[in-house]
Order: sequence, then C-alpha cells, then structure tokens
Amino acid sequence: MTIPMTLREYLRACDIDYEEVSHPREVTTSRIAQRSHIPGDQVAKAVMLHGESGYGLAVVPSTHDTDLDSLTALFKERFELASEEEIVRSFDDCDPGAAPPVGQAYGLKVYVDDMLRHQPDIYFEAGDHETLLHMSGREFERLMDGAPHGRFSHHR
Repeated sequence: MTIPMTLREYLRACDIDYEEVSHPREVTTSRIAQRSHIPGDQVAKAVMLHGESGYGLAVVPSTHDTDLDSLTALFKERFELASEEEIVRSFDDCDPGAAPPVGQAYGLKVYVDDMLRHQPDIYFEAGDHETLLHMSGREFERLMDGAPHGRFSHHR
C-alpha cells in the first residue's frame, strides 16, 4: 500500500519534508520500533479518542500508554477510547490499526504528548503496516503546530 492520498496531500499542503521507510510487516508501533532499530520514544502512535466535543487523536510515543485521566484534567474534557469501528470509519483509506498520528488531515483534533516534543527525529505509521514516515523533530513540530499539548502518557 502507498501512503493514503488524504495524508500525502495534507503533508504536501503543509510543505513537510519527510521520507518513507519500509519495514517488515508489524501491527504494533512498539514492535515496529524494535524491528526497525528505532528508539521507541521517537515513534509516534495515534490513539483515537471520543470526547465531549467529538473525535480526536492523542499522539504519544510507542513506549507509552495514554492516560485518559491526565488528558481529561489537562484539557477539561472527558475522553474515552474510540471503538475499532469508529477508527476504521475515520481512517477509511488506511489499513485497520495503522492510523497515522496526523489527525488534522482527517478533520480530527490532535493532542500531542510532550514526550514527543524536542525529539531529534520522529517516525510514524503511514497508513499501512509496512511503511513509516520519518521526519526531523523540527518538521514534526511544524506539522503539529497549534495542536494542544501536555504530558498525558506514562511508560508501560
């Protein structure tokens, strides 16, 4: 599979410099990081949420879990995990379980965990289970510009 057009066009519109990195088929970001020899703190994963104001994405390192209580306290909104059906419907041009953390491209509000900020490099799933997108931490910051952020994850 190639990068979904929704994501590709959004990255192009934002003038983001990135490269595609192929990897052996894996379905979890932590295994992708391990098999690709990438520090797990530099692999961003998307966790789809359902909040009082609609759907959103929490973007956290692959080595961390999203803390819904911390999200709720930080952003003054109650969040629950979205169902698999809601995720598939929102990311209909992506393989199930391979949603990229660029929710803005899909009309979703994005919340970025501070553990991803100031990383030298960031990697994330490109919509399938065999491709990562790699960009500098600076480009990722530009891509996530304006997204609410804070510390809302904890190490597994």
